[in-house]
Amino acid sequence: MGIPLRSLLVALLVLSSVALSVAAAKTIDPYKVLGVDKKASQRDIQKAFHKLSLKYHPDKNKGKGAQEKFEEINNAYEILSDEEKRKNYDLYGDEKGNPGFSGGNFGNREGYTYFTGGGGPKTSYFTSGDGWQTMGGQGNTKSFSFSFGGNPGASGGNPFGGASGGNPFGGGFDLGDVFSNLFGGGSMGGSQHGGSAGSARTSTGTSGRHSGAVKIQDVTTQIFSKEISDQGITWLLLFYTPQSKDQFVLESVMQDVVHSLDGALRAGKVNCDNEKSLCKKAGVSLGKSARLFVYSYATAEKGSLHEYSGEHDSKSLKTFCQEHLPRFSKRVDIGQFRFPPNVLPNLPQVLLLSSKKDTPAMWRAISGMFRNRLIFYDAEVHDVSHPLLKSLGVKNLPAVIGRTVNGEEHLLKDGISVKDLRSGIRELKTLLESFEKKNKKLASDQANKKPSSQREENKVPLLTASNFEEICGEKTSVCIIGVFGSIKAKGQLEAVLSEISKKTLIRGQNYNSGSALSYSLLDKNKQSAFLSSFDKSGFKSSDKLLIAYKPRRGRFAVYNDEVTLEEAERFVGSVLNGDVQLSPTKQKPVLR
Repeated sequence: MGIPLRSLLVALLVLSSVALSVAAAKTIDPYKVLGVDKKASQRDIQKAFHKLSLKYHPDKNKGKGAQEKFEEINNAYEILSDEEKRKNYDLYGDEKGNPGFSGGNFGNREGYTYFTGGGGPKTSYFTSGDGWQTMGGQGNTKSFSFSFGGNPGASGGNPFGGASGGNPFGGGFDLGDVFSNLFGGGSMGGSQHGGSAGSARTSTGTSGRHSGAVKIQDVTTQIFSKEISDQGITWLLLFYTPQSKDQFVLESVMQDVVHSLDGALRAGKVNCDNEKSLCKKAGVSLGKSARLFVYSYATAEKGSLHEYSGEHDSKSLKTFCQEHLPRFSKRVDIGQFRFPPNVLPNLPQVLLLSSKKDTPAMWRAISGMFRNRLIFYDAEVHDVSHPLLKSLGVKNLPAVIGRTVNGEEHLLKDGISVKDLRSGIRELKTLLESFEKKNKKLASDQANKKPSSQREENKVPLLTASNFEEICGEKTSVCIIGVFGSIKAKGQLEAVLSEISKKTLIRGQNYNSGSALSYSLLDKNKQSAFLSSFDKSGFKSSDKLLIAYKPRRGRFAVYNDEVTLEEAERFVGSVLNGDVQLSPTKQKPVLR
């Protein structure tokens, strides 16, 4: 049956009447909040935002209403700094592009249809006689109701049967039903309004811009050393003094960016008045303005500071931070990819399969956290018909495939679905930690199965006073010493040197015979005096390095970059072939 004429007339009456109330429920004019003209450029909007943010920042302004004003300023800037939201506001008076109905909800109760205007706290429902009833309201809220007459509790008179009151739709006329019948799409307003008819949408009074509190941690020298330096996590760091003129503006922008990249990025601030040694060590000197850096691993295994010099807006800073997320995952072509069988050090390997054209930020972030523990790859895939995927049972994307230290390939998980960056990183971290644990057990089992003679043969000796003459004495042409400062570095050097010791790295002559060439390890923490014979500082800043020492000539060369198998082979081969310039030792190295 069609919609009764009376019902349609009521709908039109409701629409025309509430239009006036909706005008009062629109978003507070962001142009007025920031004090800019409607034709203002983005530069003018940024300047106004920075000026007002500094004035009303809660850390600086403790006055009554400062917090609310600061939120207003942030909300206004969120609208006007986003071209799409600004366009929607200019056209409709609402940044979401909801022409006229963004501020309220329709519903019914006890025979009345009502509209509740947005903009503030909602009022309670009430009933009275026929006709329009203003239901009051607070702030910008305005509500109306309309009764179809009759006693809401009476029965009968409904041609559809089983409904109460004089409303032919039963139980009170719901304006949402009109739109459902006209367009077949449910209640008016769609998913943006949520909930069932008759329920009022709650309003927080803010845009949700800072719905989760983002803490900018105070960073001391100790915190920098333990939580930031070479920990594999990307940090956004503000260096300032209490006199820095733009500290609070930068903090506000930082909060936005860290909130949007939560899980992949952390934030901290360094007061250079209190942490002079840290600022000096970092090479940061301050004038009148604070300075913003990203501590990242985008270009090297070790973390380093990269200064941000762009505009003080969230979009530009976020782009800069994303560019400086770790890049330890190698992009590969799935059509030609096979896990390398012999990698050193012998670490588990993981491959992410996703439809992304570039390495996902989530995978880049997790690759930094697990650098030196896993070897990362990623590939763009749009279907699961590839033989490798089929053989491993991959049915849905994204998926993660792992290769264990003993060469077995497994599907770790497919059809990965996460709600946000933080939860996604947490889920991947749990997945990879479990895979890593499994590999440690496999590696331990493999080591225990090897004959003791074979384990001893592959072991690189630790250089001590008792064995120095035998390993690096004058009978030895070239002594390759792997210097380590940590257990992790020791393991990496041992794996590399053990593999190199099996090879001949010079054309036409075998230096591996007799005592012509030797390989050993040295603990830099216990042998600083020995190392000072080569370097005045004793290589204090290095966690691992290679020294090629020629005892007979008292000369040496040092390799102080990342020690991979390929680079170590190149270095040793260059020394043996005479392609590296050697320097004289400061004194004869002696182990104590």
